[in-house]
Amino acid sequence: MNTLFKGKLAAMVLALSVVNISAAYAQDENANAKEEGNRNVMLNAASANGPREIQIGLPSADVNVLENGLPVTYATNPHSVNTIWRGDASLSHQGLLKIAETAITTGNIGYAVNSFTQKGQKGFNGTLNYKSNHFGLQEFSLNMNGDLGKDWFYSVNMYQDFDPGTFKSKSTPYQDRTQIYKALLTKKYNNERGEFTAMYKYANSHNVYNYATQSAPFIYVGDGSVKEYGKFKLGTTSYLPIDNEMTYRDMRTGKLAQTTLYDACLNKASEVTLMNSYRFDNGLNWKATLKYDHSRGAMVYQTPMAIVDLNSADNHGLYNYMYRDIDGQTKAYNGQYVQTRMSCLNAGTIDEALFTTELNKKFKTSTLRLGLNEWFYHIDYCSNTTMYDQSVPADGSYAVRVWDANLRDGYFYDFNKNASEYYKGSENKLALYFTHDWDVTKKLNLYYGARVEWQRLKGENAAVKNAQGNFVGRFADYHLGAMAADGTKIAPVDLTYNWLNYDFSVAATYKLNDNFGFTGDFTYIVQHPKFEAFAPATLPNTDKISVPLGRAGIYYNNSWLSLTSLFSYISKTNNNSTLNLQHGSEIKAAPLAYDIQTWGWTTDAVAHPFKGFDFHFLFTYQKPTYKKFETSVTFNDGYVGKINATGNIVAEIPEILIELDPSYMITKDIKLWTSFRYFSKTYANINEAYYFNGHWETFGGVNWQASKRLSLGCTVVNFLNQTGAKGSIAGAELITKDEAKNIKNQIMTGSYLRPFTVEFTASLKF
Repeated sequence: MNTLFKGKLAAMVLALSVVNISAAYAQDENANAKEEGNRNVMLNAASANGPREIQIGLPSADVNVLENGLPVTYATNPHSVNTIWRGDASLSHQGLLKIAETAITTGNIGYAVNSFTQKGQKGFNGTLNYKSNHFGLQEFSLNMNGDLGKDWFYSVNMYQDFDPGTFKSKSTPYQDRTQIYKALLTKKYNNERGEFTAMYKYANSHNVYNYATQSAPFIYVGDGSVKEYGKFKLGTTSYLPIDNEMTYRDMRTGKLAQTTLYDACLNKASEVTLMNSYRFDNGLNWKATLKYDHSRGAMVYQTPMAIVDLNSADNHGLYNYMYRDIDGQTKAYNGQYVQTRMSCLNAGTIDEALFTTELNKKFKTSTLRLGLNEWFYHIDYCSNTTMYDQSVPADGSYAVRVWDANLRDGYFYDFNKNASEYYKGSENKLALYFTHDWDVTKKLNLYYGARVEWQRLKGENAAVKNAQGNFVGRFADYHLGAMAADGTKIAPVDLTYNWLNYDFSVAATYKLNDNFGFTGDFTYIVQHPKFEAFAPATLPNTDKISVPLGRAGIYYNNSWLSLTSLFSYISKTNNNSTLNLQHGSEIKAAPLAYDIQTWGWTTDAVAHPFKGFDFHFLFTYQKPTYKKFETSVTFNDGYVGKINATGNIVAEIPEILIELDPSYMITKDIKLWTSFRYFSKTYANINEAYYFNGHWETFGGVNWQASKRLSLGCTVVNFLNQTGAKGSIAGAELITKDEAKNIKNQIMTGSYLRPFTVEFTASLKF
């Protein structure tokens, strides 16, 4: 990930909405055993085009999304899932892998979205999906498949997305412009015992939403609530400057260069996948999947820092901000506030070769699986950072870039000073795993498995040390070949690591009677840092990362109710991160490694009290806390910024979560549904100084099966029309509780709730 600490720490939600998203059938024979069931992961209050974050009480990590048994992308920075995968007509199946299954088969902790590409079927078949909303979204996906004669089949897919976002940005034409094409050719052989498929995929995407929708100004009242600043409407008014150009210094060459924000986040991918499956006479099933991908991955982060109040007595006469008007004339800026923003231009050239093969066999009372992963990942990556200042207009107009004439004569400054990154090389994982799903008796089911993984990193980074053995750190105009103030030449540093990772999982269900029983599971995973952890100016803590997850409780099922209630514990050691701490106008990066633990209780129930009516209820109570969370940094004026958050509630995680999902079949063809999600109070900085009150995320809609082939739908996002902020507050990590007591009705910057949105969908099968 980007080494900026985004404060996106996930909560423990151990069940998801029951709104059905599964397609007609699964192309994997064991999908039902591996998955949680039909759970909605695409009903997302944060984004209109990707799966919702599936939270388990740990710091937010890569979104695990699999297609045809392999990760969609090995690492999400700089190549995010949404740039190469969508839950569109090209998929025959989408589901949610169980935590244990994800751990054993991928080596990652958490849930994973499991998907399979639609292969060719007999005859001629097609699916056309369309989606729009009242902001102007136009989204199309088309699948056509059929046979080409005896035992030959084809499938072609197209996805097109034109999304202007919820506000009209002057700097970019679309918040999301993505196109994905797939073509598959399948050959069945040996009386359909075997099946071989070759697939080619091309993707082209501009993921503007990473920087366009992550910050906005608001008034922090002081009691956990916020109000809008002037005429700035949260979620619909653009906070991006009109100017789309960005000047940066190339980390590799040291040369100044220019780009546009839209071009800087261009992602391209060309991918070839080969899949083979075979069923032997003895009931043994074999499958193998190989994928090679060559791509350009890119992300742009626009991180807001502090807001300067020019009307403050303390700032009187310190600044002389200027701007250029529409005619190019230089004028004095007479607004009250100026926002400092750091831009991180993340990009890399990626080659990955991922191979998975698996044997499975079903016996009378059990299923045994044995698998092998060989995943190779090569990347040449850097993140060029640059700073600029912008206006904070109260009238809802577009912001303009400004500069302090006392310090500089241009917009951009402090190139690569704060969070610039560089690494080049490869990461290789070779793993062997097995699972055994065993009905020991009619009352007892036992599932267990284990994974052993060899991980090797080899390459170079820019964590440079001086003659005294101390890390030089980043400085203004940092690049390979630059000279530090103490005479140290910045040159790539070689690195090589070899680690052994492992994990095991066991789950048991005991039926006390036909309706009631006990259930529990335990997963323990040992990992080591990924290659991306070596991107900052210092080396990460390379000690092992251990994650134990245990759950135990009861279940009850009858003709109208399915209920599960679980107590849970999860922890994680050695979370590597980098905090960007601000003091005055100076920003310093502070690396740290910390632990986290969460106790929780979750009750999940699905009820069918009468014909046509379904109700899903989820309640979670949790207490996530930091462990061993200490760091400090010394600023140029001698001020020492310290943070000791050990024992604090983890930022951005609510203690109480509630989900209510009622639905009713008005007729056999018309379904009315809603979804209510409640998140209690969350802290907006690590020191527990700022907080946001609880809020609801709401969805509702009508689905109509108009005919055998045509289905229509209307969905309203945030139908309660709540406005407000969420997440963390920019530049506020050093603020303490005592300091925050006197901070009221002050302008700040942070993320906001997705605005009221009406969406329309149509699906035609032919």
